Amino acid sequence: MTPPEQPKSSDGRRGFIVKTIALICGGFSLLIPAAIGVVAFLNPLRQKSTGGDFIKLASLEVLPEDGTPRKFPVVADRTDAWNRFPDEPIGAVFLRRTAENKVEALQVVCPHAGCSVVYEASAGEKTGKFFCPCHAASFGLGGERLDKTSPSPRDMDSLDVEVRNNTEVWVKFQNFQSGAAKKIVQT
Repeated sequence: MTPPEQPKSSDGRRGFIVKTIALICGGFSLLIPAAIGVVAFLNPLRQKSTGGDFIKLASLEVLPEDGTPRKFPVVADRTDAWNRFPDEPIGAVFLRRTAENKVEALQVVCPHAGCSVVYEASAGEKTGKFFCPCHAASFGLGGERLDKTSPSPRDMDSLDVEVRNNTEVWVKFQNFQSGAAKKIVQT
């Protein structure tokens, strides 16, 4: 007589379950650092642009009282993806004091093709004009196009200005898209 057969051991089945659980735990342990890496890599793409912040450019006393524009560099911290560059020149602005002791700011970039506009004082006169050497367009002191047949699609771009404490000139610096008929802020 043969002894009754013993049920087979479930070691094979138990081993499979243990290996599957280990594989799942290992996958999660790799997935978490990979997900954190992807989020860190894409982080600069999710950040909002800091363009359009008010920047202190000058004191009111350095602007001529006769309304003559002066060009001022715009220096600020610049961030390019993952790199931060402190105190970098990011553009320039023409500032001029008006009769009411207010300040006007114009972007130095021509709205036609992005060339740098210059100020030309008129000989013997108190007025002058802005001139774009790339396409010979002329703009008045307020930034308006003097020649409506010029290839410039719009007037020079004005910027928001605040005079704080009656002495400091702050400008909301922005770059605008060249060649467009409307002022479109670049981000």
